[in-house]
Amino acid sequence: MAYRAYLVCFLLHPFVLFAGSYQWDLPNWMTPPLVPADNPMSVEKVELGQRLFYDANLSGPGYMSCSTCHMPEHSFSEPRSVSVGVTGQFHNRNAMAIVNVAYMKTLTWANPKEVRLEDQAKVPLFGIHPIEMGTKGQEGKVILFLQRDPIYPGLFKKAFSDQDDPISFDTITKALASFERTLISYQSPYDDYKYNHNGSAISEDAKRGEALFLSARLGCSGCHSGVHFSDATKASAFHNTGLYNLDEQGAYPKGNQGLYEHTGQSSDRGRFRTPTLRNIGKTAPYMHDGSIATLEEVLDHYGAGGRAALQGSASPLISEKIHKFVLTANERRQMIAFLTSLTDGEFIENPRFTTPFR
Repeated sequence: MAYRAYLVCFLLHPFVLFAGSYQWDLPNWMTPPLVPADNPMSVEKVELGQRLFYDANLSGPGYMSCSTCHMPEHSFSEPRSVSVGVTGQFHNRNAMAIVNVAYMKTLTWANPKEVRLEDQAKVPLFGIHPIEMGTKGQEGKVILFLQRDPIYPGLFKKAFSDQDDPISFDTITKALASFERTLISYQSPYDDYKYNHNGSAISEDAKRGEALFLSARLGCSGCHSGVHFSDATKASAFHNTGLYNLDEQGAYPKGNQGLYEHTGQSSDRGRFRTPTLRNIGKTAPYMHDGSIATLEEVLDHYGAGGRAALQGSASPLISEKIHKFVLTANERRQMIAFLTSLTDGEFIENPRFTTPFR
């Protein structure tokens, strides 16, 4: 009976929270993320995943790692407008910050089918449109490196002790996913103010900025909601923010049209997933294509009802949640103070998340 109950649970909910022996070490207001039933958490997997995340030998040519685009000092995003693959090819998208990514229902800017970190890790490794790490066709070279390395065989054996031959791309992606699930930010000054009730943790400007952020007048929290400042933690949420309107009908640049590229529905043009605002002060430039450089310019974009409106023609496909607003100079300062209060220095500098190659 217990087995049948577990089987039904797994079929209905392939993500199951295992108590196990792994300690999340989170405050009581931050629930642990759900974990896939076929990849339970362990300290050993996380340690292995951290090392793999920073190892350029996972790429085909051997000089690009996951951290090349997801840099810890930038809250695991990148300061470039768009990513550059291992062959020098420029991509269409900016590398999204993967802070608190374990809570997101979908994992990329626009693909509704990318829902498991284990599967998503295969995209930068093996993808060819565009090429990212260039591992496709070089799998044997990567596995041979790991097998001959003086450290990796022992780490794989500890992390996957139930397997006779534990070094494989299946275990590589499971270890990477386990590490990425631990990238949880919860110690910003705003968190101290909001959840520890420390009134002195943020400035008076930041407090006023919070009130503006939550107000119906600005409507920011309509999409950037909840503990993670994103409505994508509750459902697959994609929105058109009116960034482009190339043809007076809401068109976005070819090859970078968001959800439309996966659904083919014209109403999905320009719809992208809501990113978290945690550590937003560290993740410039902004938007899916890195085309907005500063937080001040982000406020201009939303205040105008979309950058396309600023440039002369508002998008007819813009989300109904977005509307124009005007901020005074003081209010702009307050909004920036609030947004920067979301920066978690403890997370940014935590050695559990930074490179083990020292």
